[in-house]
Amino acid sequence: MCGIVGYVGERSALEVVMGGLRRLEYRGYDSGGVALIHEGTISSAKKAGKLLNLDAELKANPIADGTTGIGHTRWATHGAPNDRNAHPHLDSTGRIAVVHNGIIENFAALRAELEAAGHEMVSETDTETVAHLLHDELESTDDLAEAVRSVCRRLRGAFTLVICDAQRPDIVIGARRNSPLVVGRGKGENFLGSDVAAFIEYTRDAIELGQDQVVTITRDDVVVTDFFGEPAETKEYHVDWDVSAAEKGGFDWFMLKEIDEQPQAVADTLLGRHSIDGLLQLDEMRLSDDELREVDKVIVVAAGTSFYAAMVAKYAIEHWTRIPCEVELASEFRYRDPILDRSTLVVTISQSGETMDTLMAIRYARQQRARVLSICNTNGSTIPRESDAVIYTHAGPEVAVASTKGFLAQVTACYLLALYFAQIKGVKYGDEIASIIGELEKTPTGIQRMLDEADQVRKLAAELSGSRSILFLGRHVGYPVALEGALKLKELAYIHAEGFAAGELKHGPIAVIEEGLPVFVIVPPRGRDQLQEKTVSNIQEIRARGARTIVLAEDGDDDVVPYSDHLIRLPRVPTLLQPLVATVPLQIFASEFASQLGHDVDQPRNLAKSVTVE
Repeated sequence: MCGIVGYVGERSALEVVMGGLRRLEYRGYDSGGVALIHEGTISSAKKAGKLLNLDAELKANPIADGTTGIGHTRWATHGAPNDRNAHPHLDSTGRIAVVHNGIIENFAALRAELEAAGHEMVSETDTETVAHLLHDELESTDDLAEAVRSVCRRLRGAFTLVICDAQRPDIVIGARRNSPLVVGRGKGENFLGSDVAAFIEYTRDAIELGQDQVVTITRDDVVVTDFFGEPAETKEYHVDWDVSAAEKGGFDWFMLKEIDEQPQAVADTLLGRHSIDGLLQLDEMRLSDDELREVDKVIVVAAGTSFYAAMVAKYAIEHWTRIPCEVELASEFRYRDPILDRSTLVVTISQSGETMDTLMAIRYARQQRARVLSICNTNGSTIPRESDAVIYTHAGPEVAVASTKGFLAQVTACYLLALYFAQIKGVKYGDEIASIIGELEKTPTGIQRMLDEADQVRKLAAELSGSRSILFLGRHVGYPVALEGALKLKELAYIHAEGFAAGELKHGPIAVIEEGLPVFVIVPPRGRDQLQEKTVSNIQEIRARGARTIVLAEDGDDDVVPYSDHLIRLPRVPTLLQPLVATVPLQIFASEFASQLGHDVDQPRNLAKSVTVE
């Protein structure tokens, strides 16, 4: 995933583009670069590393500014993250500059063709081939948009391209296939970005671009066509958050700000879900009640943190609706030849709405005639647009690479989906659903309590920051919480961390227990099929072998006290809802642990916010 900005207007293009890149740096920080049009030439600067390096380069070696420009912050795919491979890439004459997000799968063949024709490449990237292909196209046409369309028809893969031409200082061209690109519409200026954060400082009016579309922006106009030049339909929308939502708000890290926003994120995801007659209603339910009643199997597909939200969804859907539910990794789903038909509902979960593995799973499911519902946080992104129905999580922008409020909002949306199914299927009475919704609406208060009591977790993280391995155990919905806790620690602290189902302890994992090893244990609420008692037995087993036990247990559970080296109390909530409160201290622990080690909490190494390539 990469961050892209394009601008045509009256302002300093350098100021606009660099500001947009700073808000998009979470999308890629291996390198950054800009290209600006000034008096019929392109002035360009690019530098490996974070944008601070590009800032320093621009101060040391200023470039000519203009009112048209493009910029890029890179997450490397083809070619090492160095100055030479940084974007923008220019053609051999310096007339065309290109920035790119995604992968051009047939670039090797295109590059060989260009080199055979005498073109000299200076980078290892797939992107540079596009600049040279455009150079050849522009020898036979003066229409840059038509040249872009012609080149796009030759490309295979997932890509967003944004292009400027030294001979056309009044336009910037964008193109997209399977990769995000949005238009920001201003007054006397227009913008392109891989995310609305690129231009939110200047406008909140945006335009969705569809699949295989090319857009031309000038100061006063936006023209969109398909790859063959035919006019294309677009959808305008208004962004309901502003630039302040993308700032840290006094926190040291965006991640800490986003952890702190979780009570509001969950509350907002629950907001407005009741119709006048008291029934549950969802955002864009383009499936009729009759179609949903035909569903006899649900498959939830996701990747990374969203996969653990999917695991929680399985517990909720099967318990509340009695519909069989499977959970699949998006990267594996279509390759195992799953059995799908019209009575299968495929539910996909993606914070960004652009996760490529998940998008490909949707397209496969639709080819098999399955119905598709997506859970997403990003209005207008590709996954919701290609689904039959959408539940938006309303968590607001999430900048830190490691998801926090996005995860809790996804879990909340999964509960809503399960209850909606129960309503449609008639397997729960209205008052039963209302009672569960009432419990859900109390959880922001419980989440806030965990935030208010965070100091004990921070102190524990500082105390354990010398540990090189930490384990997490959980049962029932505590199992995905354990997996998520381990993932957060791996993402941020770069140490060995692993989550296990506590019942599997004696089937192998207990062999790694040794003196002083920190082990987090998420204890289920009491009264649920003896799971609490069994988990207390697990705690005794690992403590007897020298583990240092950090126990998360609900208020009033005194059975765990004798076996807990550190006890973190959780508010009492119904068993299925426990992930909403139990996850929070694990997020705080991971962020503080990483901070103690001196790591960049918002931008962990080798990771990007959204994986938009397979």
